[in-house]
Amino acid sequence: MSNLAEPLIPATNELPALFLKPQEERRLLAGHLWVFSNEINVAVSPLAGFTPGQLVQVRSSRDRFLGYAYVNPRTLISARLLSRDPAWPPGPALLRQRIAMALALRERLYRQPFYRLVFGEADLLPGLVVDRYGDVLVAQVGTAGMEALKEPVLEALTEVIAPRAVQWRNDAQVRELEGLPRYVATASGAVPDTVVIPEGGVRYRVPLATGQKTGWYFDQAANRALFAHHARGARVLDVFSYAGSFGLQAARAGAREVTCVDASEAALDAAVETAAANGLALETRKGDAFAVLEALYAEGRRFDAIVLDPPAFIKRRKDHPKGLAGYRRLNQLALQLIDRDGLLLTCSCSWHLQPGELTDAVQRGSRQLGRFAQLIAVGAQAPDHPVHPAVDETRYLRAFLFRVTDAC
Repeated sequence: MSNLAEPLIPATNELPALFLKPQEERRLLAGHLWVFSNEINVAVSPLAGFTPGQLVQVRSSRDRFLGYAYVNPRTLISARLLSRDPAWPPGPALLRQRIAMALALRERLYRQPFYRLVFGEADLLPGLVVDRYGDVLVAQVGTAGMEALKEPVLEALTEVIAPRAVQWRNDAQVRELEGLPRYVATASGAVPDTVVIPEGGVRYRVPLATGQKTGWYFDQAANRALFAHHARGARVLDVFSYAGSFGLQAARAGAREVTCVDASEAALDAAVETAAANGLALETRKGDAFAVLEALYAEGRRFDAIVLDPPAFIKRRKDHPKGLAGYRRLNQLALQLIDRDGLLLTCSCSWHLQPGELTDAVQRGSRQLGRFAQLIAVGAQAPDHPVHPAVDETRYLRAFLFRVTDAC
């Protein structure tokens, strides 16, 4: 291990204690990994005495060992557990074990090495996301604690996966809340400008450095397959399409025509390049999704199958009223573009949006337009994004497939 990383992993008996208030260990004992600032006994272990990313041992008010964690005194989530076993403190051995466990699950689930390899809390590595594109890894660190462990993480990934190249895609806005800079950098090897991802009979060409998030939305794989299953012969509209994710699989499945809508010209260029390389045809419309949907309606366009895969409109609880209004408006605009008997797949990656609120948005919109919507399938995130049963925040993706007809 490098000299830079050595001070970040002190011996177990050197780790300071973070004490909780009485009864505040209940959530941790139930399996959750987070400690909130109002759960900490600051009279005994003042948060001001810790530095962002510092490793600690979390203890109950009765001095019971609860686990090892890292701390950020500046954030509402003040600590995140890394280990509950006193014999397994945070360090290279633990990181290797966690990544090996994550790899074993993906190798059980997938025949080809294209998937989310590490999904934060769900893989007991809070603050870390790693996507795998064959022998290239793209990793994203979202917390000060995982930033402090970045070099040991890289070493563990190298030992377990032996990748040709690793890229840090640490440009997510959430890093600002942790007091971290945003950047994209090569961690090892030569990271290619684009990667080819085989999925659903399509070989997608996706940019890494300039792509969205960590490059590809593996979480929607099952829902893309669901949508494509119903696309044969259909006029398809893929809204927030990124690099043509839903639309191109629909085209491969036999859609009559496909239109992809996105605000990013680079994303649409990638979709066009993928279409050409796969012998597929599609139309692209660049612009704000709401404005494009209004324009398509004004043009008299109609579609047999529409998918809505927007970014999270509700990133924080306080955004809920405005975000919910956005989901309602978006779905209503889509509903008025669906022909007499068509399909709508509507998605949300906003954890703060309840499933019933999204289905209600479709119900409200259909009634206002004199339409009838039938829910025929429910989707979720792909299994390479496993859910930690005690951490509901890991269950974030909702997808609902509706049949939409004229009301009788």
